[in-house]
Amino acid sequence: MDAQVNAELAATDAFEPMSTRNEESEHSIEMQLPFIAKVMGDRQFTIVPVLVGSLSQERQKSYGKLFARYVADPQNLFVISSDFCHWGSRFHYTPHSVNSAKPIHEQIAALDQRAMEAISTLNPSVFAEYLKETQNTICGRNPICVMLQAAEYFRQMNNHNHEIRFLKYSQSNKCRSANDSSVSYAAGVLFVHPK
Repeated sequence: MDAQVNAELAATDAFEPMSTRNEESEHSIEMQLPFIAKVMGDRQFTIVPVLVGSLSQERQKSYGKLFARYVADPQNLFVISSDFCHWGSRFHYTPHSVNSAKPIHEQIAALDQRAMEAISTLNPSVFAEYLKETQNTICGRNPICVMLQAAEYFRQMNNHNHEIRFLKYSQSNKCRSANDSSVSYAAGVLFVHPK
């Protein structure tokens, strides 16, 4: 743990510690740590785990503002973890056109592509509007919005350009019928460019 950054964030009174009971049922950090350890290799690093729940747009903005100062340090790496579309009756989300010549998995990919395009605008309201319109089941919508807000505040403070590039997209299953289900995954990177 990064004690200094944890203390700085705690001092804002915007965060609360997670109860042991909730922490034991939450598994997102356990999912990410092996990947982070693999990428970091032998380099020493500290972490600041932050679990983001459901947030209003105003709270997304306030957390984005808090995190913007940490975006400025090139030694910091933010890992925003989220699946994309959870499609299927077990997820209560099955939008598709039965009259389309495209199989369902391609329709899901097009839905997720629109999400990636909305995120790539780096405009939090564009992504929020996409979510409102499609109701796409992107479970990490709130941390993605916080990251978009942080990037925007950082850009305003430092007069930098930035861009998001999506590097990889996949689905757990190629859905072909309404009885199928799948979860989509996308990996993107935020690049910050000084002017």
